Amino acid sequence: MKQYKPKEFSEMLNVSVKTLQRWDNQGVLTAYRNPKGRYFVSVLCELEEMATKLALNKIGLVIDLGVKDFATRSDGIVHENINKTIKVKKIERRLKREQRSLARKFENLKKRGEKSVTNKRVNIDKNVLRVQKLHARLANIRIEYVKSIVTSVVKTKPTFITVEDLNVKGMMKNKHLSKTIAKQSFFTFKTWLLTKCEEYGIELRQVDRFYPSSKLCSCCSQKKADLKLSDRVYTCECGNVMDRDLNAAINLLQAKEYTILT
Repeated sequence: MKQYKPKEFSEMLNVSVKTLQRWDNQGVLTAYRNPKGRYFVSVLCELEEMATKLALNKIGLVIDLGVKDFATRSDGIVHENINKTIKVKKIERRLKREQRSLARKFENLKKRGEKSVTNKRVNIDKNVLRVQKLHARLANIRIEYVKSIVTSVVKTKPTFITVEDLNVKGMMKNKHLSKTIAKQSFFTFKTWLLTKCEEYGIELRQVDRFYPSSKLCSCCSQKKADLKLSDRVYTCECGNVMDRDLNAAINLLQAKEYTILT
């Protein structure tokens, strides 16, 4: 990573070195080091508010978040689960190896009773840094993927976007799904979507979490009470057969009661 001297950095910002020092004292300029060992400088600045509202289409869009696929849209587009890709799985396997290696080193250090000896901890510190870098890399991949999905949704210029108020905290209590749900970054998705909807003047609607979007038939509105989580295809007596998530997305689009967030 390239390093800049104070004078070089001041020239990049078109200010003097004294101004940089003053900003540092005022808290306008902040330098920090992330878990990957990289150094960053953030500069607080004021920008004039610009009108970024889009010429919206006269259609709405629904996003149904899930575990099998990250999101299913009412227009039929499905965004895959990034955690099932080869790239992410490869990094996760490497992370597990580094974590096991780190655990063994701590166990050996504990047995020898040499916690206070600095030179014995050099390899441990290196191992810790590798683990931190892998965690940060996975987090960055997931966040960037979520942002790319939000961007693709906003580019369709819908009049409104409807999402379901997911009970993520309750879902996390399921020991079989907790890790998978934590990796999905649902909170990041909703936060970024809310920001973009406010920025571009798109109405964001939120349907109550108790609305049975998955159990209702999107054609005849008949409720299928015995629908299981393992049932990936919704089949109704009226003849409607479609993907479970797509059926839920269409039901959310047809929902009459919702809360407007933007």
